[in-house]
Amino acid sequence: MGPVNTTRSGGPAGANLGAVRSHNGALVLGLLRDAGAEGISRLELAERTGLTPQAVSKITARLREEGLAAEAGRRASTGGKPRTVLRLVPEAGHAVGVHLDRDELRVVLADLDGAVVGERRTALDLGAGARAVLDAVCGAVGELVAERPVGPAAGDGGLAGGGSLLGVGVALPGPLDHARGVLHRVTGFPEWDGFPLRGALAERLGVPVVVDKDTNAAALGLAVGNEEGAAAGSFAYLHLGTGLGAGLVIGGHVHRGARTGAGEFGHQVIQLDGPLCECGNRGCVEVLCLRAAARGEVAEAARVLGVAAGNLVGLLDIDVVLLGGRTVADAPEVYVRGVGEVLAARARREGTRTGGVPVRVAPRGERAVAEGAAQLLLAPLFGRGET
Repeated sequence: MGPVNTTRSGGPAGANLGAVRSHNGALVLGLLRDAGAEGISRLELAERTGLTPQAVSKITARLREEGLAAEAGRRASTGGKPRTVLRLVPEAGHAVGVHLDRDELRVVLADLDGAVVGERRTALDLGAGARAVLDAVCGAVGELVAERPVGPAAGDGGLAGGGSLLGVGVALPGPLDHARGVLHRVTGFPEWDGFPLRGALAERLGVPVVVDKDTNAAALGLAVGNEEGAAAGSFAYLHLGTGLGAGLVIGGHVHRGARTGAGEFGHQVIQLDGPLCECGNRGCVEVLCLRAAARGEVAEAARVLGVAAGNLVGLLDIDVVLLGGRTVADAPEVYVRGVGEVLAARARREGTRTGGVPVRVAPRGERAVAEGAAQLLLAPLFGRGET
């Protein structure tokens, strides 16, 4: 089974019955997932979706036939016979999430609930060339899938197995073209400019592949998981690892921009004639942060990050700032305190009555990007994300 397309055409209602059916199915499937093991009745599904009971019955029958839903028992009703409740079958489908970092490869296998059921992690040199990197990714994905019966349907080719693999989501440093799955000049690795990563991996693996920036993937995972701190209508996920970037969620949706280039947060210049950054500019927040951290001046790195975060908060008026990445993980309290102090001071200067924007460590730790990459396939299935 492939990922469900939930993109709306914007045309008149009823103009595309296939898309409407997919959209309605995604709504129902999303409510089944939210209900958890306790399940939800068809009547409740109809009330929450606004669909007719007949439409819900057809959709749930199809989901049960496909093995995505199952009975979860019966529940007493206010009158008449007890209602049958349905639940999601998490093991009915899986997605692979790949975090392709500059020096490391992390691959996770997630079920329909987003729970990680397998993981691989290994050192990797992103500058080793396309063939070596693709071999490493395909090898790790193949090993992970081979451990569980989650391959594509028989006859599809590619990965072996007997279950339902929705596909592979790949997250890596930008900039890149998310819509086409083509890389641009990844900072520090200009040789990847123009490489069609999505197409190359899809051909090798034989399953659908989605490519996005590491920060966008993490932000998506945090948003659809309704994680603490990410339940707000808008938040910024700042990822400080081997580089620095931002994932922006505005109005509950990942903001990628018209050319899918939003979130190149690390390359805003905050020190004219500062140190040379690998992007070619001088005084970028990325080079200033990473150099301070490398010198052991973590408080200074946090202060610099706070200044840049303040620019972002002032520009977008976001609700929460979430911090992640391996560099933050080395001293999370210092970064939260340092960024928070800068934002609080900015709020006092501006006379903001509610105080500074909250700053928290993002949930899921260093696995946030890989888990978010899996959500690039899972979220659209539940009508929670657009790819």
